[in-house]
Amino acid sequence: MGVLMAVEGLDGAGKRTLTDALVTALAARGVRAVTLAFPRYGRSAHADLASEALHGQHGDVADSVYAMALLFALDRADARDELSKLLADNDIVILDRYVASNAAYNAARLHQSADGEIVTWVGELEFDRFALPVPALQVLLDVPTELAAERARRRGELDASRALDAYERDGGLQDRTAAVYRELAERDWRGPWWIFRSGDDPASLAARLAEIVAR
Repeated sequence: MGVLMAVEGLDGAGKRTLTDALVTALAARGVRAVTLAFPRYGRSAHADLASEALHGQHGDVADSVYAMALLFALDRADARDELSKLLADNDIVILDRYVASNAAYNAARLHQSADGEIVTWVGELEFDRFALPVPALQVLLDVPTELAAERARRRGELDASRALDAYERDGGLQDRTAAVYRELAERDWRGPWWIFRSGDDPASLAARLAEIVAR
């Protein structure tokens, strides 16, 4: 069974770039590595409903923190068999977002900290009730909020399918989410966390991951 790790961070933090770089660097070391991104837009009805709600559809669904959290959680629950197969067929599976994103964003929406009610609720729902695999490692891609916001804005201008949603347009929400992410990392919420910052070398991170896989 392979190692499960998740890369977490704000929209525009560079999670996709980092996960792709890690897969390439690990492959060069002979490590079988794959990546899977959440939400699974275009593949999951739950993820697509959440995206549509964040772009103004489906009435007041987006106004409900718990409704949105549940849609994203159901997307991951539906991917449980896919995750199991990826873990069985590879040395490491690197996720672009996972359960901690649900905890961080929704705690921020409710102005709660990492020890708030919804963080506990998300963990119990996804890991305990839905029995999603707990990652062996979670990596927080910690970049300045302003940089992440600018990247997300430019991405939306270049690709209409990635236009900013209601969460991404809310600068205050992004600031609060970054703070909750840091608290989750400091507390090693649901397992160990590492911090990766702008300027850090993906190759060095890949080397550390290869050591975990070799254990």
